[in-house]
Amino acid sequence: MSRWFHGGNAISEVSIDDRAFQYGDGLFETVAIRQGQPRLWGYHVERLERGCEKLRLLKPDGDALRIGLDKAIREGDVNPAHCAAKIVLSAGVSDRGYSRSAPTSAAVFLGLFPSLPVASEHYHHGVDTMLCDTRLAMYSPTAGCKTLNRIEQVLARLELQSTNIFEGFTLDAERRVICGTMSNVFAVSDNCIATPSLDRCGVAGVMRRHTIETLRKRGVAVAIRDICEAELMQCDEVFVCNSQFGILPVRRCGEATWHSHPVTRSVMSALAENGILECAQ
Repeated sequence: MSRWFHGGNAISEVSIDDRAFQYGDGLFETVAIRQGQPRLWGYHVERLERGCEKLRLLKPDGDALRIGLDKAIREGDVNPAHCAAKIVLSAGVSDRGYSRSAPTSAAVFLGLFPSLPVASEHYHHGVDTMLCDTRLAMYSPTAGCKTLNRIEQVLARLELQSTNIFEGFTLDAERRVICGTMSNVFAVSDNCIATPSLDRCGVAGVMRRHTIETLRKRGVAVAIRDICEAELMQCDEVFVCNSQFGILPVRRCGEATWHSHPVTRSVMSALAENGILECAQ
């Protein structure tokens, strides 16, 4: 069960006239809570702020947001050692119709959820993936942001039903690899690491950013560029990342298989040394 807070108080309902419900007019972040502390907190706040600029919402006060989250963690009924927090920013209640004032003050909702660790075997042996038929719309004005409009990811995720597939990769209309339904993608060829450009669509994950910045501080370049479907299938290694599980090697995508992940292992070690303890497995 989840527990939600608004304005420092526990809540169980939201107005049906809220624009988050009516139009998906808002943003969200899913934050890993480890030992009672929000992981990569600064990155989450910065992405929220960028999203607010795009949606013309007033930026929330970062300090107040953290105080509210800490209070929710203390008063929630989930294990603070390993759980997930969801922060939802809504454009709030309004009359019917798309139009609203801009900038608009955002209503902030905080939810806490139980979270089970990913199985150790996935860190050791990798995960199975597939290419989804669902295509991401290109040239979105909110590319990179995590808005409440996630219907493309919902449709792509439905393709995984009745399978043992861990993750599905989404392409754009020109068959460029963009991201997973819940993760970002990295490809390794000739010991060079690349991740898809998200200028046209997709979500720029905080773990993607943490991975890129951690590697660059170690002198390891990460290319951010277009990656076509054929390149993904022919590369030497693939790995995925998100805020909850860190990094996981990919062992299969459709007919393509990868049995060895030396570069991925080195990336996992680097992240384990920089706060992502799951990657130490």
